[in-house]
Amino acid sequence: MTTAARTLLVAPGRHGAYATVGEAVLGAPDGACVSIAAGTYAETLELVDRTLTLRAAAGAEVVFDGSGADVPVLFARGGALTVHGVTVRAGNAAGVQAEHAALTLTGCSVHAGRGAAVAVRGPGPVAITDVSITGAEHGLVLEGTSGVVENVTIDNVAADGMIVGLGADPVIRSCAVSGCGQRGLYVYQHARPVVENCRIIRTAQAGVLVAHRGEPVLRRVSVSDAGGVGIDVGAHCGGTVEACDVTNTAEPAVRLAASATATVVAEPAGASGGPLDALLADLDGMVGLPAVKAEVRSLVDEIQVNAWRSRAGLSTGALSHHLIFAGAPGTGKTTVARTYGRLLRELGVLGGGEFREVSRRDLVGQYVGHTAEKTATVFEQSLGGVLFIDEAYTLSRQTGSGADFGQEAIDTLVKLMEDHREEIAVIVAGYTAEMRQFLAANPGLSSRFAKTIEFENYTPDQLVGITGRMAADGDYELDPRARPVLAGYFDRISADPAFGNARDARKLFEAVRKAQSGRLRRLGRIPDPAELRELRLEDVLAAVGA
Repeated sequence: MTTAARTLLVAPGRHGAYATVGEAVLGAPDGACVSIAAGTYAETLELVDRTLTLRAAAGAEVVFDGSGADVPVLFARGGALTVHGVTVRAGNAAGVQAEHAALTLTGCSVHAGRGAAVAVRGPGPVAITDVSITGAEHGLVLEGTSGVVENVTIDNVAADGMIVGLGADPVIRSCAVSGCGQRGLYVYQHARPVVENCRIIRTAQAGVLVAHRGEPVLRRVSVSDAGGVGIDVGAHCGGTVEACDVTNTAEPAVRLAASATATVVAEPAGASGGPLDALLADLDGMVGLPAVKAEVRSLVDEIQVNAWRSRAGLSTGALSHHLIFAGAPGTGKTTVARTYGRLLRELGVLGGGEFREVSRRDLVGQYVGHTAEKTATVFEQSLGGVLFIDEAYTLSRQTGSGADFGQEAIDTLVKLMEDHREEIAVIVAGYTAEMRQFLAANPGLSSRFAKTIEFENYTPDQLVGITGRMAADGDYELDPRARPVLAGYFDRISADPAFGNARDARKLFEAVRKAQSGRLRRLGRIPDPAELRELRLEDVLAAVGA
């Protein structure tokens, strides 16, 4: 019999829970998950040969504050450390440091003073995704390490943004490095990283420096505004520089030492396959939404042409990147907003293209003055990316008796959107009729948005296609005979005012999986792989209640 991993709760002041993270870690068996309630924890943790997960509780803002310490805030030697959804504030040492330990960081923010924000030494592996790094002497240091680094943003570091050395061979994808006192990416001593679809901007020295027999693969890396050479490959260094874009750097854009063996491959004129084309292909691959896709493409075209005019010395009009997404839930608004942010990053409009989704409770405070401060903080933390405000119309609604400060949030947003219109994309989303009410809440609000994009409900056939994709993505095979049953089901529920489009498709798919699980359990034996993949007509009929 297998036993589920234990979960230990940290919630100061709550009976039956641990008061500190340190106490929970001491009491946790290997493999346990420590779930942490909202709050700031002035603690540093040292884990030796431990396998643990530290996770912010659902919806909780958790901060590890080690700003007054001279040791790393989170330190792991041996074992495996997984950290989800927390903010780490370091002082005169690393924010997160792992030595000969597997490290997983997801959805975290790391702020540091001296030392590296995140440092990993040893084979790892690492899985660092959706992480924001600010401050620090160095942003991310990987020495002798394998694994994946994806969608990481590094900004305002005193020295190097990323350091990859001592034979490290990670895959680094879709990352943004900006504001470095030295190099954006430093590869040294036999390191062989694969770096794809990354942006490096505003470095005091070289954008990318390869030294001491490093051999990176740099593929579709964009370097701009570097005080030194864009990409500098030193003596006896190799690797590949493929389809990279280098602008506004010292000359030459790409420099190879006489003994360097690196290969430079330029992308042929008119070739597709770059990150911008890949993002547009992802957009086109979404089910339905033809009008939405056309609107987003027109925005991309306008931004691209503006950039070309600027390079040619021609005048350009100011462009607002703020948008209104109007439509019912489950019509792809959040997915399109994420893609829009990445498109703006690839076009050089936004520094990072990070996506932050908020709602009324993230912006509105409980007393006069609190809301303006709260809204401004969220806004400033979102600069350089996309601020997505879901159900924005709730800001213009009274939520009950007494004072309501939603209007204060709207008024604050109006000013900030104008002051920072080239530094952020604000997207507000909600039902079409309610969004008209929202725009009426402030005379200047509607003028802040470039346009309104309408998201129509999915048709029953499109929802069948979405369900089929969910099945394929989950390594299932959907019985073709189930398609008309699904179409009939979606046709029936689409008349319901609470119809959730793709959300209802997701709920139905989970119900089909549940029906399959019950059927397989009743077999009295272990199913073979084909049976585990198969979603039968009877599973679908059970899920729809037919």
